[in-house]
Amino acid sequence: MKEVKVAIIGFGTVGAGVAENILRNGEVIAKRTGVKLVLTRIADLDISTDRGVDVPQGVLTTNAAEAIQSADIVVELVGGTTFAKKFILEAIQAGKHVVTANKALLALHGKEIFDAAEKAGVDVCYEASVAGGIPIIKALREGLVANRISRIYGIMNGTCNYILTRMENEGADFNTVLSDAQKLGYAEANPSLDIDGFDTAHKTSILASLAFGRWFGMDPVYVEGIRDLELTDLRYADELGYRIKLLAIIRMLEGKVQMRVHPTLIPKSTLLANISDVFNGVMVEGDAVGQTLFYGRGAGRSATASAVVADITDVALNIVSTSVRRIPAFRAGEQFSEIATIDDVSSRYYLRFMVKDCPGVLASISQILANRSISISSVIQHEFKSSDGTVPLVILTHKAAEREIKKALEEIDTLSITQSPVKLMRIEDI
Repeated sequence: MKEVKVAIIGFGTVGAGVAENILRNGEVIAKRTGVKLVLTRIADLDISTDRGVDVPQGVLTTNAAEAIQSADIVVELVGGTTFAKKFILEAIQAGKHVVTANKALLALHGKEIFDAAEKAGVDVCYEASVAGGIPIIKALREGLVANRISRIYGIMNGTCNYILTRMENEGADFNTVLSDAQKLGYAEANPSLDIDGFDTAHKTSILASLAFGRWFGMDPVYVEGIRDLELTDLRYADELGYRIKLLAIIRMLEGKVQMRVHPTLIPKSTLLANISDVFNGVMVEGDAVGQTLFYGRGAGRSATASAVVADITDVALNIVSTSVRRIPAFRAGEQFSEIATIDDVSSRYYLRFMVKDCPGVLASISQILANRSISISSVIQHEFKSSDGTVPLVILTHKAAEREIKKALEEIDTLSITQSPVKLMRIEDI
């Protein structure tokens, strides 16, 4: 049986999970593939803390360069965009194949890494960078290769999905649920990467690039998080037949690529709307296959390790069958000169105003919207007054241009009958 040597750089949660998986399931993998994965080194600055993995003697080291030289495949699980990039490029330059779960690094520096891999003739695999254990990268690169992708919707951050699920189900406010998520280990001490949408945005950039054949980077991705989401908006959404999710939206429309991440109202009847707690879901629509949905755990030690080891196995099979770069990490396809900005978007909108309780309020707002060719589909105004005497007025619009909505809201904001700011969210009738 052929052996392939594997080194891991980074012995944190995921690194420990990968090591554990290889040591526990190595024989199963060997029987299924005919290739034995041999763990040569695990490099980390801290090799004294017990990670709950019985690592063979001599495998642990603090020397990353030693780890790189010991292996055929280098697994980068350090995280961040500085040392991780350095280790990956050093491995590539040494002729080593690379597996990584580093979404931020790929979103920001993917093109440089993939160009270096092409020049060196080595593989770079990154399944675990998007949606944890869900094999969405493999699906886009292989399973759906016969399709032109028209759109992708993704719920790809378990922390945010957990927070939104509990807010909706329990009527708990955002800060209370976030605090619980931190205690349970679902959210970091500094949760901004998750709740402000940037974790999802990194994944959005990667999926968009695979779908449309151009490495986009982060600049074109519009990002809003859930930090300012109020419980009252989840209640109104529920009353109107929707759930609010932090949704990644990737689509091709009239020759322009849209990439955006923001809280979105989606119909409760859809499968995506019913993905709850820490789970992730990605819907991909192709011209041949139609709609497909991928669902599973988007993070965590075991789920992420599953995706990393699958990549390691793929690369190992490429090595022993002398078919390295059989499926390159990224291959440029159709080139799109135009990328849609958020102002180019047309959508339906949820608008919540706080208005004075007096005659003519709805008429005044409706007129301004009508002047911008924005028509109203639903209105809710309950008999409730806040402490300042204003009442909530919720309006759902028919499809309208984002730039026209913004202009209308600027005009409405000047009225003495409304209180700033207006709460705006987009609706996707999937």
